[in-house]
Amino acid sequence: MQHRIRLSLAAAALVAAGGAYAQEPESCRDVGIANVNWTGVTVKSETASYILDALGYNTTLTTASVPIAFQSVAEGDRDFFLGLWLPTQQSMIEPYLESGEIDQVTANLKGAKYTLAVPDYVYEAGVTSFSDLDEYRDRFEGRIYGIEAGNDGNLIIQQMIDEDAFGLGDWNLMESSEAGMLTQVKRSVPREDWVVFLGWAPHPMNLNIDMEYLTGGEEYFGPDQGGATVYTVATSGYTDRCANVGRFLEQYEYTVEEQSRAGGYVINEDMGTREAGLRLIEEQPELLERWLDGVTTADGSEDAVAVVRESLGL
Repeated sequence: MQHRIRLSLAAAALVAAGGAYAQEPESCRDVGIANVNWTGVTVKSETASYILDALGYNTTLTTASVPIAFQSVAEGDRDFFLGLWLPTQQSMIEPYLESGEIDQVTANLKGAKYTLAVPDYVYEAGVTSFSDLDEYRDRFEGRIYGIEAGNDGNLIIQQMIDEDAFGLGDWNLMESSEAGMLTQVKRSVPREDWVVFLGWAPHPMNLNIDMEYLTGGEEYFGPDQGGATVYTVATSGYTDRCANVGRFLEQYEYTVEEQSRAGGYVINEDMGTREAGLRLIEEQPELLERWLDGVTTADGSEDAVAVVRESLGL
């Protein structure tokens, strides 16, 4: 079933009228953000939190696994989540979309990628496809490195193992975290040890590691080597009830290059995720006009762009 991208009815009406937002209900002042411990999503979540706080909201950001993030949004414990990756998370989000508990708001990142990857020396040695892996099982020690438990990518890898796809039935999924997985890869590369891992773009790993994405995994990770779009999702009806925040969410989008740059500040320059997001804005202040067009402070009294620019000293 196709699910339409939800446009807030209240926001659409205000756009058509060319008017400003009125003060939002008091119930909208507290904003809960669900997050997952991935660099890119966390940068976006922390930056959104900063912007909303500057506008007079009180934000709470909670980091958990993807399934818990979806559940918390569906139950209204958190208002939105910026990390729905499609198509790989389709089976996880589908029940919530079908039941109407979650609204799919907008695409916040297009042109992403999500599938298995290997260092370039492994690729050049002949491992270019999923179907090549088992031929070299001993060199890989029968291990595929994933990220945190419950993550959709890990579930896909485990499904391949359970179904003995590509002869991977006797392989093991090594669950860890984004940081743990990347540490393992970075240890392996100088020694030219063979390693296969869950990779994605945008992410600084693509700049820091000479790596290649494997082909042939379309049945599991989707076409175009796991080509993906990342969406914002919200509790059912949230963008109508809280139209000012809703308008911000509908306009809050990044390009692959922008998200990779912000992630690079975290991974390569040891910045905090919020600091990295704010540095991106400082270097590219036109982002605020793109994200905050027609948005005001929580009380409806001031233009959001001017307020956030002032808070950043721009």
